[in-house]
Amino acid sequence: MNDQTLVQRWRRTLDDIEEAARKAGRDPAQVSLVAVSKLHPYRDVAALIQAGQLDFGENYVQEALDKQAEGGSLQGIRWHFIGRLQTNKAKFLAGKFHLIHSLDRLKMARALNKKSLESGVRQAVLIQVDLAEEEQKGGTAEDDLFRFAEETHSLEGLELRGLMCMPPFFDDGERARPYFSRLRKIRDALEPELGTDLPHLSMGMTGDYPQAIEEGATLVRIGTRIFGPRP
Repeated sequence: MNDQTLVQRWRRTLDDIEEAARKAGRDPAQVSLVAVSKLHPYRDVAALIQAGQLDFGENYVQEALDKQAEGGSLQGIRWHFIGRLQTNKAKFLAGKFHLIHSLDRLKMARALNKKSLESGVRQAVLIQVDLAEEEQKGGTAEDDLFRFAEETHSLEGLELRGLMCMPPFFDDGERARPYFSRLRKIRDALEPELGTDLPHLSMGMTGDYPQAIEEGATLVRIGTRIFGPRP
């Protein structure tokens, strides 16, 4: 795909996100596009940076770090880690990402907290909630969420900013809606329990982002619609 086509697809996606937000009675500024660039070359990322995209999502630590290095000291670029977390990768994550979306267990939270404190940073995180009980996708069980969120919120090196979910893959985005609605309700109930704001709901991808936006998503993770099929 050439750069012009890539940027056109990105702009159409932004327009459609704005339209979905307005239809839902929301301010489009409340919804940010995380362009999921995993397995696509840095040149595609660079083309979107030049066009004005700031938020990029990566699933693999080394690939993300390589792209960050290739981009050098570009100002304002926000890298998001959205893949499954491994405890032995904590040392590579702290301070390298604007937001980690997929925190899902206490051992990882403690390892990430330790490295953040050693590095003198406060790492922003979201807790991934397993609403569909699909083990391969990760996420903490809803029954364990409060205890986990309370512990995470108490860690000085982490800043809990909200929740993330990945519903099952459906051909019809409406079938994903109950998962998005449930995550919002969980977040709304969790805030007063923790005594803190949890402003972000990371939910919605290429096939279901309109429904996610209608249900309150603040971060939508879209890859294929922009970059095309992964290599």
